[in-house]
Amino acid sequence: MLGIKRRSFITLLGGAAVWPLATHAQQHLPVIGFLHQGSPEPLTLTNAFGKGLSEAGLLVGQNVTIEDRAADGHYDRLPALAAELVEHRVAVIAANYLPAALAAKAATQTIPIVFLSGSDPIGAGLVSSINRPTGNVTGIAPMFTLLGTKNLELLHELVPKATVIGVLANQSNPNAGHQVKDLEAAARILGLDLVVLAGSDEREIDSSFATMAERRIGALVVTADGFLISRQDQIIALAARYAVPAMYPLSRYVAAGGLMSYGANLRDAFVQTGNYVGRILKGAKPADLPVLQPTKVEFIINLKTAKAHSLTVPPTLLAIADEVLE
Repeated sequence: MLGIKRRSFITLLGGAAVWPLATHAQQHLPVIGFLHQGSPEPLTLTNAFGKGLSEAGLLVGQNVTIEDRAADGHYDRLPALAAELVEHRVAVIAANYLPAALAAKAATQTIPIVFLSGSDPIGAGLVSSINRPTGNVTGIAPMFTLLGTKNLELLHELVPKATVIGVLANQSNPNAGHQVKDLEAAARILGLDLVVLAGSDEREIDSSFATMAERRIGALVVTADGFLISRQDQIIALAARYAVPAMYPLSRYVAAGGLMSYGANLRDAFVQTGNYVGRILKGAKPADLPVLQPTKVEFIINLKTAKAHSLTVPPTLLAIADEVLE
């Protein structure tokens, strides 16, 4: 059995959990506009972004500042927030996840944009080429929205008696439709029935878990979405309350008490995003930076949570897990 991995996190400016506030003396420094479709990122990912910047020779608060804008899951706010960053004359925009990236692209054709998106960047309309993106947009595409089939297969192996599976999806996300279609195709092969559950706000998430209990839905797949990521504590708490085995798209859910995850390493993606932003601030053009497609995925299991669900994790799953939390 694998042990818990110990990770050391790079701390920016004494471990501050927020970006340093710009002072009068810093106002001449270039500004990175950070557009979040959910809430601003936690410290571990903030530090990862800062690590990428430092690899390019930049430090937040020393030779660059950050201007945050967060939609808190209200995707209709993103165009106005992107416009604010353009009006603020930021030097580059870092856009977290597809809705934010699309809003940034619609807001400016001149300010460089570095996106982090789990979707197909060509199919989503962010770039026309992976190797040589044209215009002012490039980024990191870890493709975690395309891993739903594997998520369902792993969940089915853990709870084979669950024949009806819930899918928690934020339908306001342009990725939601194809994620659900991929899961439906996989479900047909596995002989499973899927019930799509709404998750575009806190009340819908609460209601969806109540629906799962009423309909005796045996397990849950949580789709990749920025708002759902920002509501991870709510989702994990509800999964525990209703005793629903759940599969998540990112390891941060499992670290916070979720059952299992299969997806890209988000921290590595934030490092790469920060590095690209730093390279652009140092003079690189987005068209000269190919869209990065990290191929590393990680499968994480939380045995403590499995025990709370009275689940025995099969040796076959333990053997392929990248990390097991005990």
